[in-house]
Amino acid sequence: MLSNTKILALVLGLGLTASATALAQGTSAPAGSNAAASGKVGIAGIQEAITATNEGKKEMDALQQRFAGRQVELKTLNDEVEGLKKQLQAQGDKLSDEARATSAKTIDTKQKTLQRNYEDYQNEVQQAEQEVLNRLGGKMLEVMAKYASANGFSLILDVSNPQTTPVLYASTSTNITQALVDAYNAQSPVAPSAKPAGTTGANTKPAGTTGANTKPAGTATPVKRP
Repeated sequence: MLSNTKILALVLGLGLTASATALAQGTSAPAGSNAAASGKVGIAGIQEAITATNEGKKEMDALQQRFAGRQVELKTLNDEVEGLKKQLQAQGDKLSDEARATSAKTIDTKQKTLQRNYEDYQNEVQQAEQEVLNRLGGKMLEVMAKYASANGFSLILDVSNPQTTPVLYASTSTNITQALVDAYNAQSPVAPSAKPAGTTGANTKPAGTTGANTKPAGTATPVKRP
């Protein structure tokens, strides 16, 4: 999750995809415009751009604070489980079969609770992040349409997820991600926010839990190179 965590290579959700389609249909370049004439093609990590804007950073920092308590709870339970495992390992030979079985059952119960709580937390984090991406995505798409029209682009590909946009090669000069961030910030009244000190990343995966880690919002998915 979050600005300094690990969030999956999130494909922008259906809401943003729908917005992109609608915007693309409604903002095509007029016949004879610079964009139509030039045929310039650009690439952009739209998700990365969104979370790199001042507004995106502010939203992600707010989510970091919102879920900070849950992170502490997970870490506390994780430490408890790990402590019980070490204790059982150290005292196992000295315990009766009944005591050893009771201890193992306690560990198993707490481990399952940890797994369940972690999965719930992970799902809530991803849903919250996706809501932010979808909400700010509409604004970013408007910025992109204006930028493309003003700079003569006839096509811009979103390379946030190389699995859905398999760009095999792109020169650095075609990447307009930072330009979109600058353009977004220029028309947004949101000032940069200082990152709260001492925040922890949401990618702290409890030991023994399964499931994909979350990838930090704003982490660019690299374009595939030959």
